[in-house]
Amino acid sequence: MKIWNLGIIGSGSIADFHAKAIKSLPNACLTGVCGHNEMKTKALAEKYSCKTFKNSSEMLQSADIDMVLIATPSGAHIEPVIEAARYRKHVLCEKPLEISPERIDKMILAHEEAGTWLGGIFNYRFNDAVRLLKQAVDDGRFGVITSASVYVPWWRSDAYYDSSWRGTLALDGGGALMNQSIHMIDMLQYMVGPVSSLQAYTATLAHPRIEVEDSAVAILKFKNQALGLVHGSTSSYPGQFRRLEIMGTKATVVMEENSFKVWQFADPLPADDEIKEKYSAIEGGGGVSDPMAIPFEPHARNIAAFIEAVEQGKPFEIDGTEARKSVEIITAIYRAAKEHKEIVLS
Repeated sequence: MKIWNLGIIGSGSIADFHAKAIKSLPNACLTGVCGHNEMKTKALAEKYSCKTFKNSSEMLQSADIDMVLIATPSGAHIEPVIEAARYRKHVLCEKPLEISPERIDKMILAHEEAGTWLGGIFNYRFNDAVRLLKQAVDDGRFGVITSASVYVPWWRSDAYYDSSWRGTLALDGGGALMNQSIHMIDMLQYMVGPVSSLQAYTATLAHPRIEVEDSAVAILKFKNQALGLVHGSTSSYPGQFRRLEIMGTKATVVMEENSFKVWQFADPLPADDEIKEKYSAIEGGGGVSDPMAIPFEPHARNIAAFIEAVEQGKPFEIDGTEARKSVEIITAIYRAAKEHKEIVLS
């Protein structure tokens, strides 16, 4: 079994989740880390007994590194991702892949030309309950899907924004949608398919010092004619669990976190009762008010799937093109809110 030597570019809070995830995998080793904050980088390296690199260039030139994970601020992904392509290193990048579709296109092109893999992290997809719901959708158990909506009514304090790059246009690229709700927006398009058009409102209501939205609502029309809603916020004290609702002519499923509050089908299967029982409880805080209150295991599955794709030379399910879709939807929501009109997606 090949052991893959991984490096992490970035040493903020999400890098620790990446490090935990790598440590849990039998075929991966955290070889080194680098970041702008020397103290945080050193602390992370000491915690996981790995090397520190002066910068991304030194890491990417190292023969000891097989692939890298990008954990820098959202609007600072493009530079190390493209640099990695120049050094023929595979890249798995935190969400969002970048803060605009145009930047993402440059990243995709760089890795296509280099012949290297570029993948995104959407760790929610790797929960077992999500896989079961996706299978039910793919099997046609909903009949005609008529409605698909997500709600992310979270809370973040002023201190969360004041102490970092978060809440800035240059590095966050957006607020409650681009940073927090993007996971569930990805889930919508993953489950139900492309969005054809949308209308939206955004506002900054609870955090007047930030440059981006802390509250947003959007009405969506999917290409399959289903209708839906997006509600995302970091202004909803004390924060509630994220929720996904999918309804159709033959089923309704309501998922909170990774539990099913409703799992009801016109044509039930023997496994349905077991699914409802097994996935009835919510575990953990879900990040509703504390971004650190999430498990690392879905990240580990995300990383493992990427390594498997590279090893087998097969497409990765969250490649650059797939990871781009949620950013395209979010930037269309921003445009709809700014221009006060319906936006048609290509």
